[in-house]
Amino acid sequence: MSVTKPEAIVVGAGPGGLAAATALHRQGWSVVVLERAAVLEPIGAGIAMAPNGLRALDTIDAGAPIRALAAIQGAAALRRPDGRVLAPTSGEAFAARFGAPMVLAPRAEVMRVLLAGLPEGTLRTGAAVLDVDPGDAHRRASVVTEAGTFTADLVVAADGIRSVIRRTLFPEHPGPRYAGFTTWRAIVPGMDLTPGETWGRGLVFGAMPLSDGRVYWYATANREAGAEHGDERAELLRLFGDWHAPIPRLIASATPEQILHLDVHEMAEPLPAHHRGRVVLIGDAAHAMTPNLGQGGNQALEDAVELADVLVGVGADGVVDAVPGYTGRRLARTTAIVRKSRRLGAMAQWDTPVAVAVRDTLLRAAGRFAPDAALRSLDDVLSWRPPVRGPLTPAGLEVTRPSAEVASNAGRA
Repeated sequence: MSVTKPEAIVVGAGPGGLAAATALHRQGWSVVVLERAAVLEPIGAGIAMAPNGLRALDTIDAGAPIRALAAIQGAAALRRPDGRVLAPTSGEAFAARFGAPMVLAPRAEVMRVLLAGLPEGTLRTGAAVLDVDPGDAHRRASVVTEAGTFTADLVVAADGIRSVIRRTLFPEHPGPRYAGFTTWRAIVPGMDLTPGETWGRGLVFGAMPLSDGRVYWYATANREAGAEHGDERAELLRLFGDWHAPIPRLIASATPEQILHLDVHEMAEPLPAHHRGRVVLIGDAAHAMTPNLGQGGNQALEDAVELADVLVGVGADGVVDAVPGYTGRRLARTTAIVRKSRRLGAMAQWDTPVAVAVRDTLLRAAGRFAPDAALRSLDDVLSWRPPVRGPLTPAGLEVTRPSAEVASNAGRA
């Protein structure tokens, strides 16, 4: 007697989407991942893998190779533009408190590890989503793409901050709003540095070592949305050229083409739910946040694991009844983290002399009299643990490529 696998479509091949696909695959689902890009090309940026995200990766046996990329050791610090330390910390103190390091990894390497957990043929590129029907208890969901129409028992919308699926399912929601500042990022050749961030007046610069000897740096500045500068490196040197070493040299070591420039948007108003019908939203599609806590990717990984846990033992007929439990687990937590990240970002971007002076005084006092205060403030974010009991394992079904029936079968109910 043959057993029909429940079928899932994951829209978006970012870390959250690939983790969700892997978790579902290991539970016996047949999975297709649809990616709008024609080719998955390496992106010259890093991604922060925090202890909560590493624990999520452990459930799909992807945590160990990412942990091996840890490179932040010894002293770290929050500084002023002149180099004066506002608050010291260390990689060891962080790992001791949360049981795991903060790993800054090239995004391309994280993607490589996650893709390795999926069967060949799972990923289908050049499939930008045009429309979605969430289905219901009696009808499968369908996704219309440039590559054709797909139907499945479950759709996981991991299609990012500009999610077509979110706009379709929640057309009255205002969507993400501009957070008031823009970012630049690059990976450059290695040089001696103390990891950490430097806060100025409406300006932030951070730099972290990578395990391969290179350095990942990022910068933020208060700007009007959509502002462009032509030569972004020249603009960065104008903003940060007189800051402490090695910041000017880090900027100068990147070619203009290596520098990624993006405005920051956040989901200031939470969605009413993270599901509708047979569709669930994860990551930035559900709860875009500012980068100040480094939690965007990590919350997407939590989403993936919590979703898989909600669906343990659930077949195709039970999806509609099960997915409200995913919203119940994720909506309040992610809303709180969006707000916490916003508050930290607002303080980092203060730009009036009086506000900056008060902020720096408070940070110096906290660093002197309560050196673990900054880490304590992250307890509720980083101490999350997955609900599953150990790594998810295949459900004993034969591992095959995703069923061809998932594609081009919009008529199936």
